[in-house]
Amino acid sequence: MGQNNFPPIGTWREHLPYHSAIDVTASDKKIYCATPFSLFSVDISTNEVQRISKVSGLSETGVSTIKYDAVSKKLLIAYTNSNIDLIDDKAIYNIPELKRENTSGDKAIYHIFPDNNRWYLSTGLGVIIVDAEKAEIKDLWTIGKNGAIVKTNAFTKNNNFFYAATEEGLKKISSTNSNPADFTHWQNVSGTNGLAFFPSKSVVNFQNKTIALQNDSLFVENSSQWNLFFANGWPIISINVSENNLLVCQRQQNGASQVLVLNANGTIQRTIQQNGITDFPKNAISVNQNFWIADLYDGLSKWTGNSFESYQPNSPEDVASGAMTVYNNIFYATAGSVNNSWNYQYNRAGVYKFGEGQWTNYNQFSFPLLDSLMDFITVAVDPRDESVWAGSYGGGLLHIKTNNQFQIFKQTSPIEPTVGDPGSYRVSGLAFDADNNLWVSNFGANRQLHVLKKEGTWKSFSVPFLLNDNATAHITIDDNNQKWIVSPMGNGLLVLNDNHTIDNSGDDKWKLFRTGTGSGNLPSNDVLSIAKDKSGFIWVGTSNGVAVIQCPQEVFMSGCEAIWPVIKEGNFSNYLFKGQEVKSIVVDGADRKWIATSNGVWLVNADGDKIIENFTDENSHLLSSDVKSITIDGKTGEVFFATAKGISSYRGAATEAQETKNNVLVFPNPVPPSYNGNIGIRGLPENSIVKVTEMNGRLVYQTRATGGQAVWNGKDYKGRQAASGIYLVIAENDSKQEKVVTKIVFISK
Repeated sequence: MGQNNFPPIGTWREHLPYHSAIDVTASDKKIYCATPFSLFSVDISTNEVQRISKVSGLSETGVSTIKYDAVSKKLLIAYTNSNIDLIDDKAIYNIPELKRENTSGDKAIYHIFPDNNRWYLSTGLGVIIVDAEKAEIKDLWTIGKNGAIVKTNAFTKNNNFFYAATEEGLKKISSTNSNPADFTHWQNVSGTNGLAFFPSKSVVNFQNKTIALQNDSLFVENSSQWNLFFANGWPIISINVSENNLLVCQRQQNGASQVLVLNANGTIQRTIQQNGITDFPKNAISVNQNFWIADLYDGLSKWTGNSFESYQPNSPEDVASGAMTVYNNIFYATAGSVNNSWNYQYNRAGVYKFGEGQWTNYNQFSFPLLDSLMDFITVAVDPRDESVWAGSYGGGLLHIKTNNQFQIFKQTSPIEPTVGDPGSYRVSGLAFDADNNLWVSNFGANRQLHVLKKEGTWKSFSVPFLLNDNATAHITIDDNNQKWIVSPMGNGLLVLNDNHTIDNSGDDKWKLFRTGTGSGNLPSNDVLSIAKDKSGFIWVGTSNGVAVIQCPQEVFMSGCEAIWPVIKEGNFSNYLFKGQEVKSIVVDGADRKWIATSNGVWLVNADGDKIIENFTDENSHLLSSDVKSITIDGKTGEVFFATAKGISSYRGAATEAQETKNNVLVFPNPVPPSYNGNIGIRGLPENSIVKVTEMNGRLVYQTRATGGQAVWNGKDYKGRQAASGIYLVIAENDSKQEKVVTKIVFISK
């Protein structure tokens, strides 16, 4: 994640998974591959890969199927929520009507068939027709028995007939019929003339022959009769016709998978099979007699002769649902999660690392030694050597050393199994204190807290309160080296002061914050998140809003209780996020708070009484409004959001202040011709006054740094764009002392 890879201030980038492919289609220039989240394209001539996501203009995150139409020269993208996008060389056209349709029926889109500037969408409601030129839905054909809704799996056209593969069987109608929306005009051919009365999973036109899929067998229509065309006993995932090839994707229950290329008489022309490349083929196409395969586990591959080339854009393995952190411009995320009862979910995606523009995935797929570690939900970076510690909810503690060597702590360490689940070592929270000791939450154990001291020895603690499920989780260390520990399952918030004598338990002090005056005054005992701000205050996110503990240095004195910030909303006032689950809180360089909820992300000011920003999936490039976790790169101001649909990031304006002015960075610099974006100046003294002047000292612009970063739009006070030349950046500290800290160069056209 080098500086040249950072996005401009106020812009977004996505960090979606691209290792799984679910569909593939092609234009005359590009191969388009769909993942469960977005798309990417491969240029047929140059092999250049381009990502296509919500950040680059798509309407949604979450793809169901795709299809390119050579006549209209448009790509149709069907999303899992039934939204539709059309893409051509000029623009992206959204068709949201099906998504907005208020129906309890199945609106999912399962298959797309283009014909004569129309797309025929096979859906759970029937067949939906989309006009490619007008980018609108033209009609809905409800073709179930007696006019009922019937799930349609695929659609094709052959010999002046439309064919629909439905759960009631294979149906057909003349393509010249004046009223195909009338179910009585459709003939169900299943159950007659050799075709059994079973659901039909797919239908295609292969060299002017209609081929139907039923019960993992292919049948061909000859006149009015249906005959067996192909069957080999393997389950069939999909069939597709491309360049006069019939491509059959298959996978057995034991995991054996293959793609078959069939001849016109049903015999096998070619078998494509390779472990690690075709482990779960979802669809395949042929382009210039090269075969492109979309595989659920192995991404996109191109087969030429007997050789293959794999296309997996560098990305995280999956979405992130656990904790995240950034250390020295390196981003780390955990993939795992727990449910509301804090049960593990068998997530195997592991831990992600993103640095210098490259992703590394630590899991059993990349490192078999990690096969017993699942559901990573917490992560911390060792400040001594920048090695990584990650907590598996069931598999213990993992130490990822700087040379990618691993050390696992469970049976042979003080980390204990969960009471009632002796094989489960649940590490649920990690934090380094000011003395470089690693504190470890051990959910469900008799001793719920451990510390791995900097010299390598351990000490364990039993919480002196009765806790539901012995639950401990996220840990935050305050300015007094006290440990604030979330206790899930409705227990509240714990505080430990070990009096700087870890090995002497006799002088330890504990406190439990709960609801009610005299008990801590939390808004709810269901604590979900905590953070320490620039004043040393502890911000607590609960299932019923936010509380702030402003007396951490006096936490064990009577009267130290949480307060509830009040925020103004128009003419009304209310407690901050009352009634909402606050899943994550982080503090940026200007002491502002970024807050994650199920309804989006909110940026509030330092005191929590004013909303500065609100991002949702409707008003921004946030991938989903259901935000699980947030972290910030304090050096750059980039804010990372882990959502239900993947990771995205936003380049914020606030960075951590610098103690010296030797590392001031301007970006972009030099400023290229016709650049109209913001110019960031980071590495400044905290909240300093920043002046931009010409070389002769004439003031062009003045502002105040947000934390350690200032933002300039490149214009003077009269709104005129800065002319080409060299400009000085001068920072003024609290003592009113000014110093030139850097220069900005504008390049003329």
